[in-house]
Amino acid sequence: MLVLSITASIFLIVGGLLLYALIRFRHRSTDSDREPPQIYGSDQIELAWTVIPILIVVMLFLSTARVILGTERISKPTSALDVTVIGHQFWWEYRYPKFGVVTANELHVPTSDPGNPTPTYLKMSSADVSHSFWVPRLAGKMDLIPNRVNTMWIDPEQPGLYLGQCAQYCGTQHAKMLLRVYAQTPEDFAAWIKQQQKSASQDLSSNTAAVEGQTVFLHNACINCHTVAGTIATGRFGPDLTHLASRDTLASGPIQNTPENLKNWISDPNSMKPGALMPSMHLSGHDLDAVTAYLITLH
Repeated sequence: MLVLSITASIFLIVGGLLLYALIRFRHRSTDSDREPPQIYGSDQIELAWTVIPILIVVMLFLSTARVILGTERISKPTSALDVTVIGHQFWWEYRYPKFGVVTANELHVPTSDPGNPTPTYLKMSSADVSHSFWVPRLAGKMDLIPNRVNTMWIDPEQPGLYLGQCAQYCGTQHAKMLLRVYAQTPEDFAAWIKQQQKSASQDLSSNTAAVEGQTVFLHNACINCHTVAGTIATGRFGPDLTHLASRDTLASGPIQNTPENLKNWISDPNSMKPGALMPSMHLSGHDLDAVTAYLITLH
């Protein structure tokens, strides 16, 4: 608000002077064709438009430095939630070390009560190129740099969905590397964590297509890139699929997670997200239906 008030005042003053000059010195029919008297220098004006901007910049610098230093002095409360954020081309990996939970693309955090703050501390790095974590309604941007760890914290007070974007050009699909942060009440967040801690092991005997799909999944290259807890799939190159069906979106945000979209995504990811690093698996129509039937059971 301080910056806005200062810049608004400058705009009004400059705009007002320009409007005054346009009206006061407009061309009139009674004007002669001679040029008006020329002023080639004024020490007072030169001094004014040098000193005043310097004072404004110094004031803004000091006020900004005060806020930054005040923010950095805030100690991390014991109630804080720790989340490790890893940027990939072109998706997000989230790890909750305290709970042993790993998920992708949709970050869940508890809301924070000002009287009893529960901020979420995000420990950030990159697995490949530079990325930038930016959710405008929660915090400023923070870069994710290979071989470097940066930290920021967020403390949303209102439950809801907060949308963001990778703000650092990271390759072909940078524009579709979206961010979704779900701020939940502490009770809802605890329930989500409990659900995420479950493995994918389940009784699929009543679903023949899902049983066949699990077999196809575990006997193809899928397990080299993806993890499904409770199975032999332990790949780390792609997103963890243990609870894929519980997510609202696919491909880091731009695609709704529906059985039809999931099937099309498995069939040919580049048709839906050109530049995606996931290759087409070239499955037969039967195997494709079976794998889709299996994946939609992973809640």
